[in-house]
Amino acid sequence: QVQLVESGGGLVQAGASLRLSCATSGRTFTSYIMGWFRQAPGKHRDFVAAITGSAGTPYYAESVKGRFTISRDNAKNTVYLQINNLKPEDTGVYYCAAKSRGLVAVAQTYDYWGQGTQVTVSS
Repeated sequence: QVQLVESGGGLVQAGASLRLSCATSGRTFTSYIMGWFRQAPGKHRDFVAAITGSAGTPYYAESVKGRFTISRDNAKNTVYLQINNLKPEDTGVYYCAAKSRGLVAVAQTYDYWGQGTQVTVSS
């Protein structure tokens, strides 16, 4: 069992930056693909970014390339999402997720989820 706890969300103005963190439990952190998903009010949970295990290869949704950076610290069992130049359309609940293999952008294939952290961007 893996437990995920997100933090770092908040209310910010457009153009600001945030760094979201996802701390995980368990001893096999490097074996997991870690993903970030975003859910705006009334919308589906959309893929934002993912990073593979020990190799740390990042993947991004086209809409966030250039502004979002995913990284992981395997020594701290933590994955991060750096968001720069925030826009009102970035508003939503950001979820961290983990799985051992498979397509990185498909939410239904992830095995473990955090409770989410709210990001609200005002214009």
